[in-house]
Amino acid sequence: MEISQDASRTSGRRRWWALVGFAAAVFVAAAIGGLGVQGTTGEYASLQQPSWAPPSWLFGPVWSLLYALIAVAGWLVWQRIGFGPALWAWTAQLVLNAIWTPLFFGAGRYGLAFAEIVVMWLAIGLTVVLFARVSRVAAALLLPYWAWVTFAAALNLSIWQLNS
Repeated sequence: MEISQDASRTSGRRRWWALVGFAAAVFVAAAIGGLGVQGTTGEYASLQQPSWAPPSWLFGPVWSLLYALIAVAGWLVWQRIGFGPALWAWTAQLVLNAIWTPLFFGAGRYGLAFAEIVVMWLAIGLTVVLFARVSRVAAALLLPYWAWVTFAAALNLSIWQLNS
């Protein structure tokens, strides 16, 4: 009986450490994006933007919430099936997420950033589909992220058009 309790405690600890790992992976993607926007507030403000563009202060709180949802969604799927195709899709969309910000802000390549965000949008969609087969909750946690990236893609396209 005692061996079973020890195994259960170890398994429980492993689950929580895995959540820390998923949070760390998302944090790295966010940090790469954060490096891409350092000192770009003035640049963003100087761009011609559509009337529906949100204020720059909104992006930080929105992304903080979305990154938390992304981490928990990945963790939930990992708990059910381990690391397989669904989490490879999750990883791919996270890498694409990290690349977009330096492309848009750091390099000022609005057209290339738009092409990249379309690929990211598709990768998120694939992740949602694969997650739904494993955990509807995990898939649902990604829906606000997918919606925000849809909005961000429209904003990216508009800024590209207005500033080229």
